[in-house]
Amino acid sequence: MRHNLIFDGDDTLWENNALFERAVEMFIDHLAHPTLTREQVRARLDEIETVNVREHGYGVDVFERSLGECLTSLRGEPTEHDRQVLRVACAPIRAQQIELIDGVVETLRELSRRHRLFLLTKGDVAEQTGKIEASGLAEFFADIAIVREKETPVYREFVSERELAPADTWMIGNSPKSDIWPALEAGLGAVLVPHPMTWSLETRELPNGHAGFRTVSPFAGLSEHF
Repeated sequence: MRHNLIFDGDDTLWENNALFERAVEMFIDHLAHPTLTREQVRARLDEIETVNVREHGYGVDVFERSLGECLTSLRGEPTEHDRQVLRVACAPIRAQQIELIDGVVETLRELSRRHRLFLLTKGDVAEQTGKIEASGLAEFFADIAIVREKETPVYREFVSERELAPADTWMIGNSPKSDIWPALEAGLGAVLVPHPMTWSLETRELPNGHAGFRTVSPFAGLSEHF
């Protein structure tokens, strides 16, 4: 059967959160809080990121803003040295040096011979566009969309605009929050490709037992599943 396969980008096709995690570790090392544990500092950063993502969206600028606000809330107004450390920590993210997940190119090439492939990613449009271009994967997709959030109405609109039959359409990604649950709620199938460094704000319990839910690992296993 010919399916419509919609792929997530960050941490599904290419590494992303690992870069942010390295920046967070550098930030916590620099902060060197005298009483809070690393886990407590990270919990405070998560709280700030949750608010900023809701108000300002995604991307490295918002992330760096969150680091600065976290430093301010835990230690006081950042110095110029502090700001320089944050810029250095975020520099590798801004460089957009794409590291593809193992097996992605070969798997997409094989799947594209049997199915229609799409890319649906969220975040800052300029940043995500840069990642897509740098990845060299655009040729495999019949269409590409970059959205602010991947919520249930977004999935419904995506399939409706492209006249895709939900019963023949699957969302494939690493995020239970953005890739799995809203796709299922929109009537699509959903395949989780787990990533060991999925962002903490993208975690959620899995819909185990749902007829439309699958887990496939590693990424290359999608060739056998579809």
